[in-house]
Order: sequence, then C-alpha cells, then structure tokens
Amino acid sequence: MRIILIGPPGAGKGTQCQRLVEHLRVPHLSTGEMLRAAVRSATPEGVQASKYMEQGQLVPDELIVGMVTKRLEAPDCRKGYLLDGFPRTLPQAATLDELLERRAMSVDGVIELAVPRDELIRRMLARKRADDNPEIFSKRIASFEIQTAPLLDYYGRQGKLASIDGLGTADEIFERVQTALRRFARAAGRR
Repeated sequence: MRIILIGPPGAGKGTQCQRLVEHLRVPHLSTGEMLRAAVRSATPEGVQASKYMEQGQLVPDELIVGMVTKRLEAPDCRKGYLLDGFPRTLPQAATLDELLERRAMSVDGVIELAVPRDELIRRMLARKRADDNPEIFSKRIASFEIQTAPLLDYYGRQGKLASIDGLGTADEIFERVQTALRRFARAAGRR
C-alpha cells in the first residue's frame, strides 16, 4: 500500500509510523529524517535546507521533491511505502500524483492525525527534541496550518482521506488507523 500520514508537529506521527511500517511491511519515508540526515552530513541539499529549517520555514518544494523522487525509485518501494512529511503542499501533492500516474499507480490513502493545538504544545514541551523550541515550534504549527491543511481538502475530494482522532493511547490511535487501512484496502480493490 502507498499511504501518506499527515499531521502537525507533535501529533504522534513517529509512533504511528513505526507501527504502520511493521504492520504493512513497507519502508517509512520520512522527509524530516531525510532532511536531518542531509543537514548532519552537510550534503549540498542539507546545507541549503538548514537555512530554512533553522527559521522554522518549510524547505522549498524542488529540494524536497528531488529527494523524495529519488527515494521512490529504490527497489524497496515497489510494493508500497509510508510517506511521512510529504507532500506538505498542494504543488507537492500534484507532483506526487503525476509521478505515480506515470507508473500507473496512485496513493491508496491518506491518514490525518488530528490533535488540538494546546495538546501539540504540551507534547512539544515534554519531548525536548533538539530542534524544538517554543518559537520555532509555533512557526512550524502555523506553517502546517497554512500550507499543509489544504491537502486535507485535496485528498478528501479524491475520497482518500481518513481523519483520525490523535488523542488517546498509542494503541487506541493505532486501532483507528487500522480501521482506515481496511477502508483503503477495500477501495483499492474496487479500482
């Protein structure tokens, strides 16, 4: 299955991604991890991306699309993958659709982890990751709301969106995710 996981920073995507990857037996393609690795390795893409990341801004589409396109061509992605952090914008979503269409494929489903803003901030303060500080975190949430939220309409119109309540235990949330996966599998069988 080709699944996209969408959610604001702090929504619990990392936890659910681990479970999804084990459940679906597909690679986890996290643009956040790809970017952090590129920054650590000081690749040309990483140096360029770090300028945006340090200010809490989204990395430009052409940088992200290039990294993701290259990764989707890897042999381990033939049977599916879990996209985490991509697409983040409508142009990225359209580019992904075109890329998949050329291969006679499509996204099977999109899972949104919906979590209220105050809970996101509470989680950020609790996790203390190196790239989290309140000011940058607030900018990241605002960027998500402005640039990524329109994706929910985009995939909703395609009938591929499942909005999951991101509150509760990891097990409770994963049960909701599995319900969405079963729906996506039924829909894919009809295509």
